[in-house]
Amino acid sequence: MNHPGPKYWNIDCNPEITDESDYLSRRSLIRQATTMGVGSIFAGAFSASSAAITLTEEDLDHQIPHHALSEKLYPGKPNPKYRDPGRPLSDRDEVFRYNNFYEFSLKKDPYRYTTDFQPFPWEIEVKGLCDKPKKWDIDEILKSFPLEERAYRFRCVEAWNMTVPWTGFPLADFIKKCEPKASAKYLRFISFLRPEQARGQKYYTDYQWPYFEGLHIQEAMNPLAFVATGIYGKQLPKQSGSPIRIILPWKYGYKGPKSIVTIEFTDQRPDTFWNVAYPEAYGFFSNVNPEKPHPNWSQAKERILGSDELIPTKLYNGYADEVADLHKGIYKNGKVS
Repeated sequence: MNHPGPKYWNIDCNPEITDESDYLSRRSLIRQATTMGVGSIFAGAFSASSAAITLTEEDLDHQIPHHALSEKLYPGKPNPKYRDPGRPLSDRDEVFRYNNFYEFSLKKDPYRYTTDFQPFPWEIEVKGLCDKPKKWDIDEILKSFPLEERAYRFRCVEAWNMTVPWTGFPLADFIKKCEPKASAKYLRFISFLRPEQARGQKYYTDYQWPYFEGLHIQEAMNPLAFVATGIYGKQLPKQSGSPIRIILPWKYGYKGPKSIVTIEFTDQRPDTFWNVAYPEAYGFFSNVNPEKPHPNWSQAKERILGSDELIPTKLYNGYADEVADLHKGIYKNGKVS
């Protein structure tokens, strides 16, 4: 019988809370236990979790897929406005080893399961309420928009953070190329669906694959909104959302879809993956807010990846000057414009 890999409980996202992926995967574990036997499930879980994970720098570099344009495009030119994120950059190897990408793993180790994933060639379809719908080849995108480097703070909903130098271009520049109609109020994003390459899509059937997200068009046009194709001066590795993802530093990390294949302009607020899965915990806007706790833990503090130091969470992840007025403008007469 095919079944999801081991599911375990640990406390690696915050010293005070249970890992979010573990919390949400318990239903799958219970279902497996009824069909396979509790003993076999938990024996596999603890056996797997005790195995040490070691990667050399060369191993980590191999996570970056080869592409002919890479040597010409990276590193991007640093944007002086975004060179100082107010925190030291996170260690690259830590970032490559520790992240969420449920398409491959419910743990923080998706890099272990991306061998079969092929991000090149790649195509993104733009459709909906725009005057220039088309299918973009990733090479065309990379050649059409000058790449720059921006160092952003990144806040996960699980109360940990990192600081990362992304390479890419403003999302607003891409939107302008598509010429959205006046009636377009939102963007809908859809990620890839390849269960033969992504084990999570094959085994973790509690989730509605492919991943889907949404963004108000005024937010998408904000200068902070960023299309990332690289990281640490190189092309995105597979586990980081290769070949193209969205970065929204004032929101929780899950709002930035990875490995995108579709962008749709629409006049209706789109459903989003986590709001459908757990509406009590995940709203549409999902701005970082220390005063609004997750149902299962506080958001008042966050853990720095690498040092495990706990620090206070800032409203909008410290980007209030850039986005506070934006969100006031989205709401008119108590309704979203």
